[in-house]
Amino acid sequence: MSRRYEAPLPEQTRAVYERGAAAFDATRRRDLTEAAWLVRFLALAPEGPILDLGCGAGEPVAGWLLAQGREVEGVDFAAPMLARARARFPQAVWTLADIRRLDLGRRFAGIVAWDSFFHLTAEEQRATLPRLAAHLLPGGALLFTAGPDAGVAVGAVDGRPVHHASLSPAGYAACLEASGLVARGFLAEDPACGRSVWLARRR
Repeated sequence: MSRRYEAPLPEQTRAVYERGAAAFDATRRRDLTEAAWLVRFLALAPEGPILDLGCGAGEPVAGWLLAQGREVEGVDFAAPMLARARARFPQAVWTLADIRRLDLGRRFAGIVAWDSFFHLTAEEQRATLPRLAAHLLPGGALLFTAGPDAGVAVGAVDGRPVHHASLSPAGYAACLEASGLVARGFLAEDPACGRSVWLARRR
């Protein structure tokens, strides 16, 4: 059955995750296909707290970071997701916020935006990367997933459509450079995790 959505697709993402929090949490893979990138990310990041952007219900990324002995703050714009994360890992900090307007008043040794940054439009991604860089300590690491090339796609959460967008690899490289970040790794459609992944470091 088709559903009618009143707002442009990128603006529906929050509502989709709020309604689908239980289903998303129940079906989110926990076998850590992200592990190789997370290990590289932590090896690059200095000592200090880690920010998990678009943390969802806290599994598996925030949980893995906590198991490595890192202080973690998770940010998500869906309150039902954060409620699950808070119940699961009360030792972490869980903050309701929008990545596009991020202003936490502190800096981090690393930022992970796994399966979250690509929900922004291309224009929003360009505007947000400098904001992420400003939240990093010198030498801090940034790990995020994107598409393999410039374009827009439609995914689904609990049967409802969600927006995905990506810049080209050259576009990301230019935005990272302009934001004071140095690209340290990129792999399009990594077969281990089924994602295109960027790793960068703040100068």
